[in-house]
Amino acid sequence: MRVRVATTALGITAALLALPACSTDTTGGKHQTSSAARTGKPADAVQEPAALSSAALESRLLDQSELDSGYLPKPERPAQHDDVTVIGCPALSELGGDAATGGTLAFPHKAKADFTYGGSSSEISEELYSDSAKKLSDGIDRIFDAMAGCPTYQVVAGGTPVDVTSQKLPSPHTSGDEQWSQLLTFTAAGRSTVVKQTAIRDGSLLLIVSGSPALVDRHLDKALAKATSTG
Repeated sequence: MRVRVATTALGITAALLALPACSTDTTGGKHQTSSAARTGKPADAVQEPAALSSAALESRLLDQSELDSGYLPKPERPAQHDDVTVIGCPALSELGGDAATGGTLAFPHKAKADFTYGGSSSEISEELYSDSAKKLSDGIDRIFDAMAGCPTYQVVAGGTPVDVTSQKLPSPHTSGDEQWSQLLTFTAAGRSTVVKQTAIRDGSLLLIVSGSPALVDRHLDKALAKATSTG
């Protein structure tokens, strides 16, 4: 039994094309029924560091040795090319296919790492992007704002209809200039998968940690500390 739950802020269908055989909701409580939460100061024209290269971002990702025992790198999943349709969320549909599929955000400098935990279905994904603060802020804000206007909608990918619920989460109260956080619940054939997504912009760097809620909570601070380290 394998459940894919790690996904990017754009990764709606990534968690769906290998639909779960059981629920992976590890939060143990009821969730609020609204959409993405965003806190912090908007990006402005203040002088900022230059964008980091993809190689530099790669070196700032958490690696297996920095995680607890039981984590294994997840093999890269072949790219999906199924037609994707968003129903019930015009704002998200207007953003195009990338906003409704598991592709990475369209920033020129990026790096990603995916891990599974304990031989189970739990997964965690870390993504780093670098660009101007304004471009990062505007890009991620458009996606979360679209979801904020659509607490429930449906995605049809490769002929498979999946109901999606986007639920607001409070700020993680960590450092960074801006923060976004939400819980996505994907349901099909009576089975559900829960994915937590937290995005933090710190200057010209954007961190997104996604996956099983308990794993995101466990490693978010560590991921941000390494991503923003200047050492």
